[in-house]
Amino acid sequence: MKYDFDSAPQRKQTACVKYDGLTQHYGCDDLTPMWVADMDFEVLPEITDALLDRFNHRVYGYPVVTDSYRQAVTDWITDRYDHDVTTDMVTYVPGIVRGFALAVNFFTAPGDKILIQPPVYHPFKIVTEGNRRKIVENPLVRTDDGYTMDLDGLEKVVETERPRLMVLCNPHNPGGIQWNADTLRSVASIARRYNMTVISDEIHGDLMLDNKKHISFSSVSDDAAEVAVTFGAPSKTFNIAGLVSSWVYIKNPELREPFFKWLEVNEFNAPTFVAMTATEAAYRHGGQWLNQMNDYLTANVNAVERFFKNELPAIKPVRPDASFLIWLDCRELSLSHDRLISLFIDDAKLALNDGAMFGSEGDGYMRLNIGEPRIAIMEALARLKDAVDKL
Repeated sequence: MKYDFDSAPQRKQTACVKYDGLTQHYGCDDLTPMWVADMDFEVLPEITDALLDRFNHRVYGYPVVTDSYRQAVTDWITDRYDHDVTTDMVTYVPGIVRGFALAVNFFTAPGDKILIQPPVYHPFKIVTEGNRRKIVENPLVRTDDGYTMDLDGLEKVVETERPRLMVLCNPHNPGGIQWNADTLRSVASIARRYNMTVISDEIHGDLMLDNKKHISFSSVSDDAAEVAVTFGAPSKTFNIAGLVSSWVYIKNPELREPFFKWLEVNEFNAPTFVAMTATEAAYRHGGQWLNQMNDYLTANVNAVERFFKNELPAIKPVRPDASFLIWLDCRELSLSHDRLISLFIDDAKLALNDGAMFGSEGDGYMRLNIGEPRIAIMEALARLKDAVDKL
């Protein structure tokens, strides 16, 4: 089947953050939204069909977690990532950020330290500090074509600060980096040596571009399997974030069994039937849809790169290995960060994520969402060029 990614439904007045939250976040609603990380494509038809079929039953009582749901999740991980995971290693969590918050509260105590590597997804810091834990940082190193990890710096920080947890963003948000196996093995070795658990956020792992393969952290070595708590979801992949379905898998039983028991007794790992129905439909029927969408996203990245190279070379996109987010290096515009934000919002009428929200290392950057029809992206970038030409 050939799926259509060149058109998108009207999303205004559907209580969605991306469109209906513009005024709250930007002070106006006449912007083209290219910020919050969900896409404008219609979901896989089999997801809608499965939900409608279930809703037609007309009784929506307490659900039981089905074997078929568990198996669908583990089959997806095993087949898509070439990583053997069994159903006892996986459980539901109500979203990645909430899952991270649950892990923070279970694996650490107030005052404990948690390590992040900025620029990085901002809720990691918000959740950590909001739960009275302390952030320690090992910033990524900017290179000509992206970022690398400062592994020597990582070991020094871990040895000195002794964080209880490290947050690994794999693939990385906002940089779109799929960390290579050697880098991941080095992280795992450091973590095990210093008794540090690694929370691996792999929510973008399905959205691999240029036919690249996702490398799940816990798969790279015995050390990684011992220290990893891995989160993922169908939400970004299949554009169903509003249905709140995510999962966590842990290979090490010494980490898994007490954490899963705690989730169970508090009913944190009890999914709604809506989440289970959508997840199972996505993972059973969505492979072809996802492959086509990833090809479409790759073509979007290519189009964005050509535009900036030919029309607006002062802005340099960091080519992602994964996801529908592009990290834009705008530093050659030589604008203050406040003026850069104003350029996008006030002059070009575009709503992007402010790079500084990902840490001070994001000053001079913006994050662009390209999960939408290509024609809309190019129209938005043309407005940005007009705005820059008028500076």
